Amino acid sequence: MTRARRRSPQTIWAYACQIEPPQTRSRLRAVTALLDQEHVAAQKGSRTWAGRLILGAHATRILIVSDSLERNRKVNRRLEAEINRLQAEFSVTVPVALPRTTASQSH
Repeated sequence: MTRARRRSPQTIWAYACQIEPPQTRSRLRAVTALLDQEHVAAQKGSRTWAGRLILGAHATRILIVSDSLERNRKVNRRLEAEINRLQAEFSVTVPVALPRTTASQSH
């Protein structure tokens, strides 16, 4: 067995960015592309990272799930720059650890 297989599962974290005023999907094309690019890069690097847009009536949210608490990663800086380009206000929630699941729990 390799060392990687013997490690306990990493903690997975979830946090959200809230953008106000709400944005249209067309205005968020660059953000969507960035989320997709980072997801592919994470998969290639055997990391966990996914971001999803949630378009709401009062705000737009980006839900992010990651195996890292690092908030100064390149993707975070790029997201912040893109949101600033939209001239929108945004806030980021505190990350929350997601409960671990086991194979027996998922059946």
